[in-house]
Amino acid sequence: MSAHEVGAVVAERTVELTRESLVRYAGASGDVNPIHYRDDVATRVGLPGVLAHGMLTMGLAVETIVEWLGDSGRILEYGVRFTRPVVVDAESGATVHVVAKVGAVEETALRVDLTVRAADTVVLGKAQVRVRIPE
Repeated sequence: MSAHEVGAVVAERTVELTRESLVRYAGASGDVNPIHYRDDVATRVGLPGVLAHGMLTMGLAVETIVEWLGDSGRILEYGVRFTRPVVVDAESGATVHVVAKVGAVEETALRVDLTVRAADTVVLGKAQVRVRIPE
């Protein structure tokens, strides 16, 4: 199967997130909401635990295809729906697995569909990236 055919897997990766990852991202992004690093605050507001930042999850998901593209400038559009949170345990962290498949082929572009899971749960819905066709 060619990398330009519907259904072709073009990239796949697994990312391990830790609480340290969240603190580093909070510092870099400026999103220092304590639900991203304090269990007591997360549970007090009704969350299942400390959550990874949505934009961190979104970013690591799309990063999966950059090597295959050869240039992140080929990304034309990217969108997701946040369907489930990524809970990052203090001891074991969280494992996020991303599979990127061609979902549609246009004349000069492809739609790449990302399946993003944490703990066997899809955490990003309708995660789609429209890209200029790689050479």
